[in-house]
Amino acid sequence: MYVTISAENTKAALTAPLGTTATPCSETRLKAQSYLYLEGDDVDWVYQVISGVVRLTRLLADGRRQVIAFGYPGDIVGFPVDGVHHTDCEALTETRLQPYRRLCLENGECSPSLHRALLQAALREIGAMQDHFMMLGRKSAVEKVASFLSVLAERVGEDVGDYKQFTLPMCRSDIADFLGLTMETVSRTFTKLRKNNIIAIDNIHTIIVLRPTELQALTLGERD
Repeated sequence: MYVTISAENTKAALTAPLGTTATPCSETRLKAQSYLYLEGDDVDWVYQVISGVVRLTRLLADGRRQVIAFGYPGDIVGFPVDGVHHTDCEALTETRLQPYRRLCLENGECSPSLHRALLQAALREIGAMQDHFMMLGRKSAVEKVASFLSVLAERVGEDVGDYKQFTLPMCRSDIADFLGLTMETVSRTFTKLRKNNIIAIDNIHTIIVLRPTELQALTLGERD
């Protein structure tokens, strides 16, 4: 769900409901801008996103917000920290999620195959979190935004002629709080990428990647 992880790792993200390994509980459905859980709530369930997108956030002591991750279809959200949720989870769009009991992860209750699948998802999240921390600490603003767009293009982009196109369900301030930037810096970087004909922007939320090779080069700091 850390969408700045490498393309190789995004391909390893889950693409089918874990319910194929066991009889699942009924789906949970959320409307846009509704919450699945809040920071500090007890964890009884973890959830796989089936459709839609969710945003995981935390508030700092001084009231500032940090966007921890975005959950896309295939991602698991709600892993416990000391038995409670360590973020808020809000739906950015209409979202369907498949719940699984927390005990399936912790003690293998349910089927062994489901336990293994949940454990592997937790390990992938740890690896993705480490990649995200590296990105926050070492990449420039252009590299961060390019990484964000490049991974989304790889993961959810649709082919439109020779280009990749995808929709951003989050606003610019969400992206800024995820990448550790200001909203103004994110907006300026989007404008720079557009003026350099690397991307096109349609109706604010639709991104068209015109030159994917150049966008990928920016993620590695190979050009400016």
